[in-house]
Amino acid sequence: MKTGRVQWVRFVSEVLEGNAAGDPHARRVPAYLPPSYDERPERRYPVAFVLTGFTGRGPMLLNDNLWNPPLDARMDALIAAGCGEMILVMPDCATRYGGSQYLDSSATGRYQTHLIAELVPFVDRSFRTLAGREHRGVLGKPSGGYGALVQGMRHPEVFGAVACHSGDMYFEYCYRGDVPKFCARVQNAGGLARWFADFEAAAQKKPEDLVALNILGMAAAYSPDPAATPFGIELPCDLETGAFRPEVWERWLALDPIVMLDRHADALRWLALLHLDCGIRDEWHLHLGMRMLARRLKALGIRHEVEEFDDGHMNIQYRYDVSLPKLARALGAPR
Repeated sequence: MKTGRVQWVRFVSEVLEGNAAGDPHARRVPAYLPPSYDERPERRYPVAFVLTGFTGRGPMLLNDNLWNPPLDARMDALIAAGCGEMILVMPDCATRYGGSQYLDSSATGRYQTHLIAELVPFVDRSFRTLAGREHRGVLGKPSGGYGALVQGMRHPEVFGAVACHSGDMYFEYCYRGDVPKFCARVQNAGGLARWFADFEAAAQKKPEDLVALNILGMAAAYSPDPAATPFGIELPCDLETGAFRPEVWERWLALDPIVMLDRHADALRWLALLHLDCGIRDEWHLHLGMRMLARRLKALGIRHEVEEFDDGHMNIQYRYDVSLPKLARALGAPR
């Protein structure tokens, strides 16, 4: 079987420099180049940007283990089975709070701008890509699925196909139940700054701290406020009393894909592919959010496809075996 290769790029971002979270603005970004890339120098290829989930970064997609092959090996096998050839780019949009949701935020940095205005044109300059949105796709799972769907909504001029695996949506179900857990964990630690310092210093991250980090990370993405202390983040609960803060929650809901759909429905009509899937045992109830979104898409007459599968939220990399061939067809990948 012929194999592709991974080329590593060190990308120095201008828009991430000096970000409030203190994260590096130079990132290592791997790009998968398909088997014929070096053999056929006249050939150009569609490109798909693969977005990782919360606490993930692009290079983790190349991790190898016994049951889940790395993304490059997975793509090699799909191509050997007849899938069209694509370039796959694996951005690093991680932050010290766990992730960026691929949004611009004063608390973390301009990660949407980094993806759209920096990485996309850089990839087109650096590799033999097919020009135009009709040959460019975006996909990912959980937070990466959210990022793919939202960028498809906001930037139809950039992406012509979207695949969202178990993407964050219907925030009332997937986040709100963890807000009191976050509050209790931070209160018991003696405050947000102390809890976060202990978390960062801990060699082994505890599950309950990862639940708390998820809420902090979402607040950093959805409700930043430079005047808020600490970290310039507005929280969805009062840390002294535990009282829920509806005014902050409204800021979160404005970025829920189900709410965003009414504002961005026309953008989704441009897509050659809108693929949604989720496990029916998802621990954050994201399959229910997907069903709600799919019903609304159907009512609006927006072409899409929905698949449910018998699994939970974790270790669903195998779903790329479903979405990558679909993206390749939609983007006009050569065989």
